[in-house]
Amino acid sequence: MWSAAKHELSRRLESRIRTLYEVDHDPVVEIPPRRDLGDIAFPAPLHLARVVKRNPRQIAAEILEGIDLPAGVRSLEIAGAGYLNAFLQRSSGAAALLARPALRDATDEVEGTKTVIEHTNINPNKAAHIGHLRNSVLGDVLAATLRTLGRRVEVQNYIDDTGVQVADVVVGFVDIRGLDAAAVEALPEPFDYYCWDLYSEVGRWYEEDEERRGLRRKTLHELESGEGERAEIGRIVARRIVTRHLKTMARLGIGYDLLTHESDILGLDFFRNAFDKLVATGAIHLEEAGKNEGCWVMPLSESEEFAGLEDPDKVIVRSDGTVTYVGKDIAYQLWKFGLLGRDFEYRFWEEQGLWTTHRPGVDEHPAFGAADDVINVIDIRQSYLQKIVRAGLEALDHHAEAERSIHFAYEMVALSADTARQLGYLDEADEDADEGKSLEMSGRKGVGVKADDLIDQLEAKARQEIEDRNRELGSEELTALAHQIAVAALRFFMVKASTNRVIAFDFAEALSFEGESGPYLQYALVRAANIRRKLDEAGLASRLEPDTVAALSEEVWSDDLWDLVLCAAQVRDSVDKAGRTLELSLIARHALDLAQKFNALYHRHPILHESDEALRAVRLAATQAFCDALTDLAAVLGIPTPDRM
Repeated sequence: MWSAAKHELSRRLESRIRTLYEVDHDPVVEIPPRRDLGDIAFPAPLHLARVVKRNPRQIAAEILEGIDLPAGVRSLEIAGAGYLNAFLQRSSGAAALLARPALRDATDEVEGTKTVIEHTNINPNKAAHIGHLRNSVLGDVLAATLRTLGRRVEVQNYIDDTGVQVADVVVGFVDIRGLDAAAVEALPEPFDYYCWDLYSEVGRWYEEDEERRGLRRKTLHELESGEGERAEIGRIVARRIVTRHLKTMARLGIGYDLLTHESDILGLDFFRNAFDKLVATGAIHLEEAGKNEGCWVMPLSESEEFAGLEDPDKVIVRSDGTVTYVGKDIAYQLWKFGLLGRDFEYRFWEEQGLWTTHRPGVDEHPAFGAADDVINVIDIRQSYLQKIVRAGLEALDHHAEAERSIHFAYEMVALSADTARQLGYLDEADEDADEGKSLEMSGRKGVGVKADDLIDQLEAKARQEIEDRNRELGSEELTALAHQIAVAALRFFMVKASTNRVIAFDFAEALSFEGESGPYLQYALVRAANIRRKLDEAGLASRLEPDTVAALSEEVWSDDLWDLVLCAAQVRDSVDKAGRTLELSLIARHALDLAQKFNALYHRHPILHESDEALRAVRLAATQAFCDALTDLAAVLGIPTPDRM
């Protein structure tokens, strides 16, 4: 009801302005700060004053004189220095919202459009850590956001199984541990934890003797060729680590449509195909002298985007013939848009319930790739490489696709001092343990919080909190509820801050039942569910039909109850803006605003013990609108809605 009224009023104002002043003007929409000032504000007269050389209030009066109000709008009034403020019909508006909650409205899907979202992309060389979780949660929420808005979305997880990180773990197994493929396969779980320590050990081992890094290069060659003992160990490492990663993400409700393996990009000659195109167009050339002698290089010094860089040229193929990350990613990006002229082979990974690239593949499989838009969720440190990927598309004259290659960048995750101390990374004597300090992590040095350890800690702390409040709960129910709260705490924490901010994860803040947290949203929903349960027990209506709400008198609505309904009606606008701007914190903030408004009304407007039927009905209608809206936003955010807390 909110969006329909806003769009129709905007259309009529635009038409009226064109008729009066022969000016094309797209009216800006604002929300008045208080409900007594109206529900929708148009500052168009203020914006037109300079153009038509009249007082804004005079312009407002002239516009108002010829406007027919659309359905659902009670009045349109002149306010302040020249605003046009609309007041909506409250009972019929609330009834329309209950009949069709904002996020369940008809979608605006464009026929055939498809977005590929690539996220997670954890190197399959060790356990996932807390920083990876921000990537995965943001990618998962983005996919849910676009699907809610009617987009066709395909989620891919890129498996870098031929890269340096996997090579280093293979070096650790072969050259430090002296293990063969069978011995690596036989290592017990958690395999990713074992590799976590081994990867850090390899880094220190290299530092002791720089010549040892030659083993990395040898291993990379074998991984890329797919032949030899090291390649076999690399395949075992990647498979076992990916299996662990998928289980970790499944704990947070995160899944994928397709796993794409870097080894298949090489094995199916994807890069060779892209390389030939780049050479043919002159986008890359072979350096014959200088520090990049023998390398295939993409010259970028003439590009404005790379102007001023000390070394703007990017190596695509090293002098030893190995391919850089960005070279493989250009080929992958071409395939995502359906521009490569070839496809992967696929099989369905039964144990994980998803599709993966695989050789040999099966004949029958879904159609993957060939997207209209591609969004790569990768941390902000990869901005330079993502620009080069776009530059590769530009060099091949795929300008539209380069424009639609979107880097969804985000900042890193640190630990608050208190949380770092609880996890054993800081002690009381450490100067970094001062309040306000945070601890940055390094996978290479082995300093970091494994994702599963973090989830375990959150579940343990949530379990203790619930036990203190509900001692009658059984162990099984307690475990399930603790998991739901831990998931909400972690997911909301990763989304609530703007992506351009480094976030310092803090246990207490994430798990707070009263702060800006996922559990706070859950608590508000449980509180609303309890109201309805008690109404059922008392034999009173716990959910109203839209016709009943539409028949309520306008006078029965207080401004604060109506404000809650309007907040519920505006959720689609927030989700739409989040999808357009990739600022997903807008969804989290709107969810939080809803919960805060509802909790503020909870004691002022009791429902169960209200004897006036009209007052009880209007309060229940507002609660119902709140519950529908927050339940839908929680689904977009991936926050479970528990039955009790």
